[in-house]
Amino acid sequence: MALFIDSLAVMLIGLAMGTFLGAFYFFFRARGNEQQIHNLVFPALAIGFFDFVSGYEMSFTWPLPSGYNMLFGDPLLLFGLLLIVSAVMIYKNASLGLVPLLFVLLGIYVLVGAYSIVQQNLETGENLITAMGLYLFDGIGAILAPVLYVRPEGNGRWLYYLEWVILGIGTIFALVIGYIALNGHLIDFAKYFP
Repeated sequence: MALFIDSLAVMLIGLAMGTFLGAFYFFFRARGNEQQIHNLVFPALAIGFFDFVSGYEMSFTWPLPSGYNMLFGDPLLLFGLLLIVSAVMIYKNASLGLVPLLFVLLGIYVLVGAYSIVQQNLETGENLITAMGLYLFDGIGAILAPVLYVRPEGNGRWLYYLEWVILGIGTIFALVIGYIALNGHLIDFAKYFP
């Protein structure tokens, strides 16, 4: 008998790591610290690869009801891909070009997912609050990615700090859900193997 391995907890921590790196990209850009931005490249490549692979695996192989594969796996796959592309472009000192607009499309997908969570009663109670926090803050953070087209000088700097805060809050929600999932999944696992 094959046992289904639920890696959702570590996938949420991977998402949190990616949004954490994204948040600090905006923070360092606001401060004009190019060296710190380049220090984010290799961690972003590694986390982006993990998010892409785990999102891909979830999207195509997990036996979940109610479209949860589409709700979490698909956006994680795309986020990982965009994180890798962004890291390579920063490493090459290239302009991000249309990448911020691709994040907007991902953000719309995530916000539609948030709407679907409520419309289809996919989560309730405390789970609804944390899920909505994750999807709303990460979705809004992705939609605001075109802030990168504004120079981080004068009043534009505050847009970068705003994005840093929004992605930081999304990171916290992902960490909370991930750590709660870890505990819950260990309890479930212990039932099968006492």
